[in-house]
Amino acid sequence: MPAITSFGAYIPYYRLKREEIGRAWGGGAPRGEKAVANYDEDSITLAVEAGRDALHGIDRQSIGGVYFATTTSPYKEKQGAAVIASALNLKKSVFTVDFADSLRAGTNALRAAMDAVKAGSVNSVLVVASDCRLGAPGSDYEQVLGDGAVALLVGKEGSIDCVSNYTHASEIIDQWRLSDQPFVKKWEDRFVVTEGYLADVKEAVDSFMKTQNMNLKDFNKVALYAPDARGHKEASKILKLDVKTQAQDPMLDTIGNTGAAFALLILVAAMEEANAGDKLLLISYGDGCDIMSFQVKEKPLMDKEYLGVHGHLKSKNYLSNYEKYIKFRGIMDVESGRRRPPQKSSAVAIHRDRGMIYSLNSSECTSCGRAFFPPQRVCNYCQAKDQFKEVSISERKGKLFTFSKDLLASTVDPPLVVSVVNMEGNLRFFTPMTDRDPEKVEIDMSLDLTFRKMSETEGYCNYFWKCRPVR
Repeated sequence: MPAITSFGAYIPYYRLKREEIGRAWGGGAPRGEKAVANYDEDSITLAVEAGRDALHGIDRQSIGGVYFATTTSPYKEKQGAAVIASALNLKKSVFTVDFADSLRAGTNALRAAMDAVKAGSVNSVLVVASDCRLGAPGSDYEQVLGDGAVALLVGKEGSIDCVSNYTHASEIIDQWRLSDQPFVKKWEDRFVVTEGYLADVKEAVDSFMKTQNMNLKDFNKVALYAPDARGHKEASKILKLDVKTQAQDPMLDTIGNTGAAFALLILVAAMEEANAGDKLLLISYGDGCDIMSFQVKEKPLMDKEYLGVHGHLKSKNYLSNYEKYIKFRGIMDVESGRRRPPQKSSAVAIHRDRGMIYSLNSSECTSCGRAFFPPQRVCNYCQAKDQFKEVSISERKGKLFTFSKDLLASTVDPPLVVSVVNMEGNLRFFTPMTDRDPEKVEIDMSLDLTFRKMSETEGYCNYFWKCRPVR
């Protein structure tokens, strides 16, 4: 029986209060806040962070597949899962697939992973789902949509078994986005919620319960996707869920609706709080419904480095104003520094150094044991030539050795904090700092590394690793 062997999540460091959006447009606002990706984050970098959270203490060479689900891939023609696998330093023979174009992409990917493991084509699959959807400025969607990512490792044996599943497709033009449109669109609210979401969820749940000869009261927690807080309340009422004890908090007031990752993010939050013997139910929505039931055999053990949903919720910083959000998400063209950035990059150079760029591989001398970054052929200490092995340093911690603040650099979020970091293993790493408060940067502060988008030139994304304060 396929099972969840590990799980993780990633919620961006920044939040935007909804009252600040209301202030910008001169109107009221719903309560709460939403998670906002930094200017150097996209659906791929979010997915990498969630994957890292899920893989603490796990042999990455044992992963047989990576299934990436999103509706907001930075590429129209290029596989995001391959980038994620490289950044996670997985083996070359890993099977990579992208799932897209539907809010059910996350649960579609999970179902496919379960089927692949059950069939025996792979022993384990890492399912990663993330989204950075945009609502038009001033719209309801701008208030509701948040950014986030989730990861689940599916294997043959784990603490949480997938017991049963059910799915159905349902065509309705309720919300959509064409390939050349940046903002999610939707039809009139009553039609979208009543004829779409509520009708589909009710029909799917009734059919699932009938086929399984079960009742919703049999489940300790229900991870129910909803377009917004009102929709979640109405669906819970129709399904007769106990909102206080049975319905898992959808975190719409603290994160927002994270698209293809949303249903799985709620599920991971439920798994973090689950006890042995609990039964969990997952209900997703988007052009139909996916339903899965899970049995918790034993309370999941989280690695000491694990942050997950609840850990990331505690670690946050608020954007000072709506205008900064506009800059971060690239909704308006604004000046981003007086010094012009480099305009060219080389796909050939990226390919040549892909181990260093994506997996952050250093060279470790097999003669004397010293490590170097960037990698080099000749050891500075024992002069051994071409006697080295590649070792990834992406999971190592560090301390800030020195830094400078560049107010003239081309960056969306000035100043650019250029950092020199003393890494574990007697390595020194030179990189920009992200997710930081410039006024709180100080020598010897604890840092870790994060996979980010450095630039976008020649029509493709340049990714590399930055440092950030430990969350």
